[in-house]
Amino acid sequence: MQIHTPDWVKHAVFYQIFPDRFAISKQPRKRLLRNARWEDWEAMPTLQGYKGGDLWGIIEQLDYIQDLGINAIYFTPIFQSASNHRYHTHDYYQVDPMLGGNPAFKELLDAAHQRNIKVVLDGVFNHASRGFFFFHDILENGPHSPWVDWFKIHEWPVSPYNGEFPANYEGWGGNRALPVFNHDKPEVREYIMEIAEYWIKFGIDGWRLDVPFEIQTPGFWQEFRQRVKAINPDAYIVGEVWGDSRQWLDGTQFDGVMNYLFAGPTIAFTAGDRVVMEQVQSRDYQPYPPLFAVEYAEKMQQLLQLYPWEIQLTQLNLLASHDTARLLTIAGDDKASVVLATLLLLTFPGAASIYYGDEVGLPGALDPDSRRGFPLEAGWDRNILKTHRELIAIRHAYPCLRTGEYKVLYAQAGLYIFARILGREELIVAVNVGTAPAKGIVDTTSLSTQPNNLLYGAAEVEWSVEGGSNQLILNVPPRTGCILGVR
Repeated sequence: MQIHTPDWVKHAVFYQIFPDRFAISKQPRKRLLRNARWEDWEAMPTLQGYKGGDLWGIIEQLDYIQDLGINAIYFTPIFQSASNHRYHTHDYYQVDPMLGGNPAFKELLDAAHQRNIKVVLDGVFNHASRGFFFFHDILENGPHSPWVDWFKIHEWPVSPYNGEFPANYEGWGGNRALPVFNHDKPEVREYIMEIAEYWIKFGIDGWRLDVPFEIQTPGFWQEFRQRVKAINPDAYIVGEVWGDSRQWLDGTQFDGVMNYLFAGPTIAFTAGDRVVMEQVQSRDYQPYPPLFAVEYAEKMQQLLQLYPWEIQLTQLNLLASHDTARLLTIAGDDKASVVLATLLLLTFPGAASIYYGDEVGLPGALDPDSRRGFPLEAGWDRNILKTHRELIAIRHAYPCLRTGEYKVLYAQAGLYIFARILGREELIVAVNVGTAPAKGIVDTTSLSTQPNNLLYGAAEVEWSVEGGSNQLILNVPPRTGCILGVR
């Protein structure tokens, strides 16, 4: 079977936005909650507090997002909810009024598309919430509710709030706030399909699917893909699956997954023994123990062989998300780790995803701390921002970084060197994670050119012919990386 994935994703640099925490509109456009008592923007976030970010604020920051080089945005949930993260969905057809409602989202979507920025929404289709009308009807009417079969009720009465009694229904992860849909019921399946179709028709460019592995009804995700792609063949469907995802990446379901199999080894390699274990041990992507270059090379080669190439090019590669601590905090505030990992992220096949604020050095421990308000400009780390801008610009300028072959050239101790090749366009990327200068002698006979122009970073570059073969001699300073291209 020939696999088709959206071409635009192969060239995308995503920006993940947690809407409550990115920006509050400066223009007085709120009709509701104008004088709400929001949690202080710069205070440490809490599990239940709102900071008041809205979609109008994001519209006002589109210049910043575009100047960064971003051409796609992934929003964590925006639908009406009673939680600051909005994974507790109340109404799948209404954007939360705190964010500005459907009109604000339409304005944002149009403004983004005018700038050629794609928009992907978070689809939470495994479970709803206690406030979801269909479930609320069950709370009011018990077994007489017409929606009773839409959820997995075990006994009566149900207890949605009082933990002294059993919930008597299935909640995601045992959480009674998140009643799980009965996806085996055809009406539930149809309802979710219609939601997916509605927002694709509204104009969104794809869906990021929350915990899709929990939905095990045969044929569910195949039908989801067919119905979404029938409306927009270029819509992106990306699943939140943290491990081996081959069963979903066969070309009939998702275009890609959130590539934590890239994130874990990349952090383990670049941050090494700086990793703060309490920030990672409770998560599934394992950015530990430290890796040497040869081990990192093996993991990247294994990862690139795991899925078809067409799928590799539409993976959503990341270093952090709302579900993890931020890389700067994981690495014990070591900024070089952030720079090195970002270099590897933006030179790897697949779409790159940057978690809002990481590009300006925003720290953050595990949830809720990783969901801080976007920092005021005075608090930005300008060097980290400069790194992101430069690397994103280079990625956009060289197609080989997006769709070219990935070829490991050298991996010893802390020095890792690889090439990205597309036709006669060839770039060489080198990363030295060690604390001492590293010298690599690389046989480049397989390359058709001699990249010797430093496009990014610092290194001493020398070419020689030894025994009839071209050799590249690279001296890379400690805790730095570089990109070489042809003059």
